[in-house]
Amino acid sequence: MVFYLFLLFMLHVIPAPAHQEVGTAMDPWHYVYTPCMSLWLNRFYIYSCAAFAVTVWICIRFMNSKKTIQGEQSKENGHTLIVTQDGRGTGLHHREEKEVHVAGVKIFFGSQTGTAKGFAAILAEEIASLGLSADVIDLKVYDPDDSLADEAASKNVCVFLVATYTDGQPTENAQWFCKWLQEASNDFRFGKTYLKGMRYAVFGLGNSLYADHYNTVGKNIDKWLWMLSASRIMTRSEGDCNVVKSKHGSIEADFHSWKTEFLVRLKSLMEGEKTCGGKCKKSKCKSKKIHTETSDHDHQGQESEHESTEEEQFETTSEEESGAEDEAETNSVVDVEDLGKIMSHMKKAKKEQEMQKDSEKSGLSRGSVGSNENGEPREMITPALREALTKQGYRLIGSHSGVKLCRWTKSMLRGRGGCYKHTFYGIESHRCMETTPSLACANKCVFCWRHHTNPVGTEWRWKMDQPEKILQEAIENHQNLIKQFKGVPGVKKDRFEEGLMVKHCALSLVGEPIMYPEINQFLKLLHSHKISSFLVTNAQFPKEIRCLQPVTQLYVSVDASTKDSLKKIDRPLFKDFWQRFLDSLKALAEKQQRTVYRLTLVKAWNVDELKAYAELVAVGKPDFIEVKGVTYCGESSASSLTMANVPWHEEVVHFVQELADFLPDYEIACEHEHSNCLLIAHKKFKIDGEWWTWIDYDRFQELIAQNQENEGNKVFSALDYMAKTPAWALFGANERGFDPVDTRFQRKKAKDISGC
Repeated sequence: MVFYLFLLFMLHVIPAPAHQEVGTAMDPWHYVYTPCMSLWLNRFYIYSCAAFAVTVWICIRFMNSKKTIQGEQSKENGHTLIVTQDGRGTGLHHREEKEVHVAGVKIFFGSQTGTAKGFAAILAEEIASLGLSADVIDLKVYDPDDSLADEAASKNVCVFLVATYTDGQPTENAQWFCKWLQEASNDFRFGKTYLKGMRYAVFGLGNSLYADHYNTVGKNIDKWLWMLSASRIMTRSEGDCNVVKSKHGSIEADFHSWKTEFLVRLKSLMEGEKTCGGKCKKSKCKSKKIHTETSDHDHQGQESEHESTEEEQFETTSEEESGAEDEAETNSVVDVEDLGKIMSHMKKAKKEQEMQKDSEKSGLSRGSVGSNENGEPREMITPALREALTKQGYRLIGSHSGVKLCRWTKSMLRGRGGCYKHTFYGIESHRCMETTPSLACANKCVFCWRHHTNPVGTEWRWKMDQPEKILQEAIENHQNLIKQFKGVPGVKKDRFEEGLMVKHCALSLVGEPIMYPEINQFLKLLHSHKISSFLVTNAQFPKEIRCLQPVTQLYVSVDASTKDSLKKIDRPLFKDFWQRFLDSLKALAEKQQRTVYRLTLVKAWNVDELKAYAELVAVGKPDFIEVKGVTYCGESSASSLTMANVPWHEEVVHFVQELADFLPDYEIACEHEHSNCLLIAHKKFKIDGEWWTWIDYDRFQELIAQNQENEGNKVFSALDYMAKTPAWALFGANERGFDPVDTRFQRKKAKDISGC
């Protein structure tokens, strides 16, 4: 185009040569000189034309370059412009692809009983519904040394669902991760910015009854990540197994509330909202969003219950190195007048927290803690617990009681033998109802055959059902369970009919029956129905033992003989558990009715403390000592026990013989080989060389009726309702404790032999 313009210009400015006469000779130089001179004379026009052409060329190149740069930037920002013409040839349609702010979510769990693992699966499903990838990762198989730093460079959000186990320690699958993270946060070689850029959230699982170690693991992981400059996307939250103090009524409800808040926060991050700017204090992420501010307010009360005042008031920002940035955003200099206000506010906050602690100690806060929306105490059985116990075969009663059919009841209905109580004390196993008015317990024993599905507590703070209702429904549920055996092959008709009439009640199903505030009234109701009572307590409630009404037989579980071993085996909630244990044994010694020590032998745990056991016998002075090998109840994530911890019957016999040698007033009386159990009895029950360990149940009912008629003034003792022990039940008999009236039945495959 430029060439044609130049050509036209030249034709216009160069004059045509003069016509010469025909025959005149043309000078060759004239043809060269004339155009060149014309070009020279009109050079200004030529320069202008060239400049114009160059200018046009530069403008075209500039416009093309600008379009190229805009296209590249559009791709980088995730914007792609697609232009299509519609059917009428008008209109433009645009499709925009958003920038990816969150690539996915990695959910790490530390779980012992499977709760955190289950929560992780639930959260993963919810995240997947948002269109994000969600990876559930067991901390046991995750190598933080190789992989954790990569999370800082990725666009993933890391979620930690971690439970706190015994003594504030991590669960088994999270031990290595916590150890590594703790060392890394305190190792200068990693540096304070090792995880800078990593986004995370923490939800801890714990039980506030263990006040000294409540949610320690969650707090530590949050703190260690924070020390390595990782960024919280929201406030650390806690789930509480203690129904009474749980913010939402159960740990499941706590998790649901946190999950809802987390998903809202995650959506905000997906839309491009920035994470925390490093001004988090005490695990509280301060966001400009209203919903986050509300969340901080909701969690403030929960945090204050378990964190010290000094740490709350003087915690620094999450990144000390960002001080210069902070100064640019806010005034770092505080006026003297404002300083006085700040100090006044700190003193006021400290005073309020001290008042709150005092009120909690004095019990003034009980009215507000553990209440439902109507202001009533919460129920002990949560929906999740109800579902779990129902699957295990429990018939739940009201809000805190339950009944279940013992396997020995089923056995005796078929005439296949009774439990060790039948051998030792003469109960009719097919007429024994196993129940409890309190599913809660004050211990978490390692050999608990309920796999720790029951709640725990140190005092009664739940909604309470009346004893009349509990007993009525317990009997009805027990009878319904018996009726299921009608017509079952092998069930004896006479025993089936007898089984419908409850004669004995074993208050040893699960939990701590003595915690129930109306336990004495419940016992009176049992006795009024001519039902004998066998009550088991874990020796943590000495006051309640002293106030207990007479029972047919009172048990105390003596699971260990020293303070350290008791803590290791029973994992009690009380801080003063050992003193409570000793006081309970002393209270037992004051009882006039039959008393029993129940020893559960766990190989490699408590079988080497014979002398210490003998000293405890001198404290409680029980009438009988039951020594039983621990029952293996299958693999459980809540317990490390295996079949290797179950002693052979010969080992139990050997232990009992050695223990009896330390007890001059006691001898081995009975044996029940099938239950791997022996009975040591006080010699006062050996009359004229014969053992009287059985119970005259009719006589007991007469004595207890007289006692109640005289308002407890007519005292009776264990010797007043004893009965002679049959020969087949004695230690050394050929029957080994099996009633010859019944028929032995050998299973082809071993099954659970646990029971009351």
